[in-house]
Amino acid sequence: MTRIFKLSFIISILVIGISCGGKDCSLIDGSFENYKNALQVIKSSDFEFSDNCNTSKSSWIYDAEYYSCDGKTGYLIIETKSKNYIHSGVPIGMWNEFKKADSFGKYYNRNIKGRFRLTL
Repeated sequence: MTRIFKLSFIISILVIGISCGGKDCSLIDGSFENYKNALQVIKSSDFEFSDNCNTSKSSWIYDAEYYSCDGKTGYLIIETKSKNYIHSGVPIGMWNEFKKADSFGKYYNRNIKGRFRLTL
């Protein structure tokens, strides 16, 4: 009896986890109402690849996150003290270079800023 209970419990947890999961990233069409909506949709979706970077050494960038459906390009979210910046179509190679950069701010300004804007 306990084996059946345990199995039922595990199946219930899996079903709840699947049904409460985020939106499939392939369903994101890139049209968002505003930046707040874009952040909510991106952060709540299920991506093939997601990663974040320890930006504690940066005086300007508080957080950096990367989300990709295909493992090739994706959304880069940069958080500063006053604003979040969302970039789309950022190659994963560029994300990996960003994470290794001596200065996140310099890398961002030279390679990402103005090139991969999320347009609403």
